[in-house]
Amino acid sequence: MDYGALIDHTILAPQATKEQVEQLCKEAMKYGFHSVCVNSSFVYYCARLLKDSDVAVCTVIGFPLGAMSTAGKAAEAEQAIRDGAAELDMVIHIGMIKSGDWEYVKQDISSVVETAKGRAKVKVILETCLLTDEEKIKACRICRECGADFVKTSTGFSKGGATTEDVALMRRTVGHDMGVKASGGIRTLEDARAMVEAGANRLGTSSGAAIVQGQE
Repeated sequence: MDYGALIDHTILAPQATKEQVEQLCKEAMKYGFHSVCVNSSFVYYCARLLKDSDVAVCTVIGFPLGAMSTAGKAAEAEQAIRDGAAELDMVIHIGMIKSGDWEYVKQDISSVVETAKGRAKVKVILETCLLTDEEKIKACRICRECGADFVKTSTGFSKGGATTEDVALMRRTVGHDMGVKASGGIRTLEDARAMVEAGANRLGTSSGAAIVQGQE
């Protein structure tokens, strides 16, 4: 198993500098990571740095709260794709889930999926630490229905990150022809292995170098 090829090498801290983002891109090329994942303002910069490599540019939409308007998420997605993003990790509207307004949730996801159609993959971040199992299952089913490419556990900015239990639940719900991304708290090769064994086929982490070095 080449764990490096599963990794979205991530820096999303608000204080991240251009120098740190450049270092992220260099590490991604060195270790053969699938992508770098950055805030949308850095997409153009990463696209330029990675243009002659096989590393994709991933960004986040409506991050980290998910409470941005649907129109705002679609607009952010459109600009990110124009700037060079190949993958979009959008945060689901958690408050609308808690309100039971599943139609809003569905339209919110669909707006980004339709914006990205044929141009970028969409991963929907559920923020599993804030949801009940019933809500996780229903959210996964809606993501699948809307045509999202992946469901993702966490932003890494809430009260908890990825757990093997949540990854397994998500995998059981979406089946084997949709992606599951584990993100939040994955710091070691052991963590990465546990998430993959639970059903993840993509890993979001800022510790990609340590994971690959552990494998070596």
